[in-house]
Amino acid sequence: MAANPLTHARWQRFKANKRGFWSTWIFCLLFFLSLFAEFIANDKPLLVEYDNQWYYPIFSQYAETEFGGEFETEADYTDPYVSDLIEENGYIIWPLIRFSYDTINYNIVASVPSAPDSANWLGTDDKGRDVLARIIYGFRISVLFGVILTIVSSVIGVAVGATQGYYGGWIDLIGQRFIEVWSGMPTLFLLIILSSFVEPNFWWLLGIMVLFSWMSLVGVVRAEFLRCRNFDYVKAAHAMGVSDKRIMLRHMLPNAMVASLTMMPFILSGSVTTLTSLDFLGFGLPAGSPSLGELLAQGKANLQAPWLGLSAFAVLSIMLTLLVFAGEAVRDAFDPHRQG
Repeated sequence: MAANPLTHARWQRFKANKRGFWSTWIFCLLFFLSLFAEFIANDKPLLVEYDNQWYYPIFSQYAETEFGGEFETEADYTDPYVSDLIEENGYIIWPLIRFSYDTINYNIVASVPSAPDSANWLGTDDKGRDVLARIIYGFRISVLFGVILTIVSSVIGVAVGATQGYYGGWIDLIGQRFIEVWSGMPTLFLLIILSSFVEPNFWWLLGIMVLFSWMSLVGVVRAEFLRCRNFDYVKAAHAMGVSDKRIMLRHMLPNAMVASLTMMPFILSGSVTTLTSLDFLGFGLPAGSPSLGELLAQGKANLQAPWLGLSAFAVLSIMLTLLVFAGEAVRDAFDPHRQG
């Protein structure tokens, strides 16, 4: 089946922006790898073969007695005693990084935060946790938070903008006045106040941010619907008795989605920045959660350990740069005035 000529032209314009095209693929690859963070950085083995039996510690818990130990509690595979027991009658396959985001390295000789070495490639933080492992898990949480926030807020923003633009009149007037008042609310102050009543977590922060981030697309969608509602094909659909819902979804929304899709990469980068800022200020994810903002705060508090701040800064810079370049490529793809 032949591709739609318009879709093909957009794809060619997207590919023509080499910087944005490769940035998109690199970002998607990094995000895909981060989804399997437990298989890359973990203090539990990927696979244990002991006495001709297979064990999968990442998926299941096994007592130390399973491997000839003395305790009924879960085996601590980082304990040399347990690893020696296993290797006497089998072998262990470890992840690339033998630390999870909350694993404390008790074998550090120097004081924490410790400098990068062969065990901790980017050093440890002020609690002895591996920086690289926390970056991998923190990158995943940041991107997942941004993606979910972008999708949910975009759906709400498109729905509100479409309703205002299509019906106009008092609905549009009341909607605009509400948005003006709501957009003036001090989001950060509200988060600080609410955090004194409820302990913030991933979903709590997501819900609060959705309340204030859905307005980013209302303006462009509203303008597009205001423009399209006077087109001849829309008036013809009205005359034929087509329902408002069908006209909005089938005939007008595709035009509005062009501007919406162009803005989404930039909304995503803004969402990641917001979560990082809240974590940096101490009003974000719960204490102990892998967070790029928390790592930046540690770098600020431990200037004698530059690897903390530099690592978080490098990851954030690369992530946001890739997203901005990807957004530019999407913008070029949907710009009808550009030639592929």
